Amino acid sequence: MMKTQTTVQHPPAVPGSPLMQVSGALLGIIVLILATAWVIKRLGFATKGTGSRALKVSASTSLGPRERVVIVDVEDARLVLGVTASQINVLHTLPPAPVAAAETTAAPADFQSMMKSLLKRSGRS
Repeated sequence: MMKTQTTVQHPPAVPGSPLMQVSGALLGIIVLILATAWVIKRLGFATKGTGSRALKVSASTSLGPRERVVIVDVEDARLVLGVTASQINVLHTLPPAPVAAAETTAAPADFQSMMKSLLKRSGRS
């Protein structure tokens, strides 16, 4: 009796295997998301802060590892606050800042006017 030995050969990994395709697509999507976020931040479409215009931190200084003194502008006054890890205390109340000094930066434009200006710059109307 003669035994024949058969060997099963597995085909080598094909360059277009499904695992490589899915990994490449996932990597491409992650890169696209990061690039889009960078462009949005660069063009200024991202919001700066929480959107509350009635409350604005105008100055802050550290007094220790967990202690700070903060000057906060509210609608009708400026508050000097002592901030620790466990509490916030009002240290002093100042009169509101002059309008000329408080409004040194222009308010961010709304989305519609930004899109109009972008379209005008690119030559489209």
